[in-house]
Amino acid sequence: MAELIATLAIWAIPVLLAITLHEAAHGYVARAFGDRTAEQLGRITLNPIKHIDPVGTVAVPVGILTLSTLFGGPAMLFGWAKPVPVDPRFLRRPKQDMFWVAGAGPMINLAQALVWALLFKVAFLFGPGAVG
Repeated sequence: MAELIATLAIWAIPVLLAITLHEAAHGYVARAFGDRTAEQLGRITLNPIKHIDPVGTVAVPVGILTLSTLFGGPAMLFGWAKPVPVDPRFLRRPKQDMFWVAGAGPMINLAQALVWALLFKVAFLFGPGAVG
């Protein structure tokens, strides 16, 4: 049981946060530049359930993980979330604003990667038994 909890803490929590924050970031930035489409559809949220795409978040990752494991390769995952709707017609300066809207997701993922790397570094500094 402890191993399952550790696996979830190390893999599932960061993945859920990455998916959720990535999509929410697109919506937050679009709203900041005048497009309220995602907000009106309830998609600017940190609730991961709102961002689950049945194919991209469930079927494809499970299929890839299953096939990669069955064929003896390393466990692999790939997937995507339900995209946050953005309507460029509502943006104040569509071309410039779409640059920031599109970049918001990857930038939040980069920020998260740096935070997780820092947390792992701190955990390793204290040794394997100190963080348990």
